[in-house]
Amino acid sequence: MTMPRVLKFARTRHAALLLGCGLSFMVVAQTDESQTAAPANALPTINVTAVAPLPGADLPRNLVPYNLQTATSEEFERAQALDATAFFDQRISGVTLNSAQGNPLQPNLQFRGFTATPLLGGAEGISVYVDGVRVNELFGDTVNWDLIPEEAMGQMALLSGANPVFGLNTLGAAILIRTKDGFSDPGTRAETYTGSFGRSEITLESGGNRGNWGYYLLVNHFEEDGWRDYSGSHLSDVLGVLSWRGERGEADLRVSHAKTALTGNGTQSAALLELAPDSVFTAPDRTRNDYLGVTLQGTFHVDDATSLSATAFTRRVDTQSYNGDISEFTPCDDDGAVLCDDSGSLVSDQHGNPVASSYDAVNHIGTRQQHGKGVSLQAVFKQPVFGLQNQLVAGVDLNHGTIDYHSELEASMLARSAAAPFSPYTLAGTDVFLPEGALAVRIDVSNRGMFLTDTLSLTERLALTLSGRYNRTHTTIADLGGNHPDLDGDHAFHRFNPSIGATYQWSRALNAYASYSESTRAPTPVELTCASPDAPCRLPNEFLADPDLKQVVATSIEAGLRGDIDVAKGGKLRWQAGLFRTTNRNDIVFQATGGALANEGFFANVGDTRRQGIELSLDGSAFDQRLRWYANVTQLDATFRTSFSEISVNNPYADPDTGLIEVHVGDRIPSLPRRTIKFGVDGELGAGFSVGGSLVYNSAQYLRGDEANRLAPLGGFARVDLRASYRFSEHVALFARADNVLNRRYANFGTLGYAGGLYPNISDPRFVSPGAPRAGWVGISAELIMQP
Repeated sequence: MTMPRVLKFARTRHAALLLGCGLSFMVVAQTDESQTAAPANALPTINVTAVAPLPGADLPRNLVPYNLQTATSEEFERAQALDATAFFDQRISGVTLNSAQGNPLQPNLQFRGFTATPLLGGAEGISVYVDGVRVNELFGDTVNWDLIPEEAMGQMALLSGANPVFGLNTLGAAILIRTKDGFSDPGTRAETYTGSFGRSEITLESGGNRGNWGYYLLVNHFEEDGWRDYSGSHLSDVLGVLSWRGERGEADLRVSHAKTALTGNGTQSAALLELAPDSVFTAPDRTRNDYLGVTLQGTFHVDDATSLSATAFTRRVDTQSYNGDISEFTPCDDDGAVLCDDSGSLVSDQHGNPVASSYDAVNHIGTRQQHGKGVSLQAVFKQPVFGLQNQLVAGVDLNHGTIDYHSELEASMLARSAAAPFSPYTLAGTDVFLPEGALAVRIDVSNRGMFLTDTLSLTERLALTLSGRYNRTHTTIADLGGNHPDLDGDHAFHRFNPSIGATYQWSRALNAYASYSESTRAPTPVELTCASPDAPCRLPNEFLADPDLKQVVATSIEAGLRGDIDVAKGGKLRWQAGLFRTTNRNDIVFQATGGALANEGFFANVGDTRRQGIELSLDGSAFDQRLRWYANVTQLDATFRTSFSEISVNNPYADPDTGLIEVHVGDRIPSLPRRTIKFGVDGELGAGFSVGGSLVYNSAQYLRGDEANRLAPLGGFARVDLRASYRFSEHVALFARADNVLNRRYANFGTLGYAGGLYPNISDPRFVSPGAPRAGWVGISAELIMQP
């Protein structure tokens, strides 16, 4: 097929104007055709908890003035995806994954060029809510996807755009996840599978209800050896839900606990991957999370048109990181037996003794304890206004959290095994610690917000939505060790963000929407403490006293058409076509100043960036739902709109004296493919057999560190996955999945680094995260107890 050309500014502007003129025409035409056209409610109502963080604020899809994508537990099960992010990558329009960390449970999820990642230093731009609680972590607004079990997800909604209702960090989208309970998912089920990479998983879930009370319990365990050297991981999680349902109200108490140990050895030199595709640059790179969360959520229906909802939560995430790396220190010029730093000063251990030059590596050891708590209140009013259908939602939220961060730097030595000669690892337990790497910081973060959103149906066809939110973030940072008093800081950010949108129901098959919105992202604690070009830090282990950063302000516009169509053979077709543009002011990027893998540097405001594009999607079924399929295309133009000088010392085009490259207006933002295509189909063949498959295509992307677009981009790729199942009976099914069936070698993330410290003959600066080779798994699921 012929691919569309890159969307240019003028083309986007003209298309948006045409859509706006079309909306104006529809408003005028409504007066003459209101007597003959189908009413607006002809479009099937899809209730979503998507117009506000808490339950109760439900709107039909045709009244939502932005693109909305949803999924249910049945769709998760049918896709057989590893986790929630793999499902998003396979199915959701506009979403891509990159594996900067190299672990399948630690991906960077990107939507329209905005990111939700578990990695510190990523430019976060997506808010994630689970059961009304925002789960972006306090320290860096990161999202620990490993702590959100896909098996417990009952419903998911992705709302596009800079929606102010969902608070800070909603620059590109908000993702709302609702977990299962004993009323929505009764019955007892078990599932297990095993296969490639030593991967296995076992899941047991049980739910039920009697009278007003219900329960749900999930127990899940996952482990794998990984397909790269030294890359084993495992996780266990438990979720318990106690529910109550009454005539006028409902309540849910959720308690969740998870322990994960993930190894993500990150990028590898592209030259070394040609020799050893399973190799890693240095090992280990381990992250351990210990999570406990308690959420109490309730809704009281004052009458048929008024409801009050409240959520109170507490969540604690203890994280330990252990990263082995080559040392930046070198033998001293006047005494090669001991180490010196870049300035020629002697490196000493915790006892004041010189460190021997045989220590050619370091272990970065960090711990952070994040404890957050908060409460949210929301009121929904659905009374008519002047006889017109209306929904008004008002809410407030108060959240507070503390972070205790400690880091150590241990001198170590590199070792190699005969089985993996291109994957050196560092030795643990040398007990030689370098005081300059020690740090103890206490951080307090408070977020306060209040919002209003109102959707008024001006006519049976035309609806108007007005929203606004005021945010205030207060962050204090205190040095606990006494050696870095300049770290002490007090930072406050606040802003009111508005939005306006409209929908017009032309017919059941045609609905138009358009919106303008603003949202903000306050600099995170990790960015505030690592923002000086004169004192770069290494992520995530070193912080320094730095100047304030400005908060990022996003302005977003989008417009589109969508509809539902009945087709032959009992089928249905849902379609959507839209344009979008989001401009970030004072955007924050990480500028790499050194390090083998470019993880040493600082954060800086660099001016404006823009993400714009077009998205097309189809979702259909036929033969009474026995055949289901989808197809979507996203064309993304993500560029810098302000010229700036970037430090990128590993870029071969950088100035040899300053390490600077010049980024110009129009240069593309790295790590974002310009075009994404997805296609999938599932069919029931009869006699209990079902088969399905999906194709995901990502076009080329520039490497991080090459913001000036001087180097050849990372090549595009297409991945094909297949799945099948056979149901022996109503209660037992066998299933199988094969990923990357064509065994395509590809990489979905790249950066610039320096391999010469370990391999002097390698001058290629490209480091990439390779995709997994062909793999397969088989499993069995059983319905043990079915509640009537």
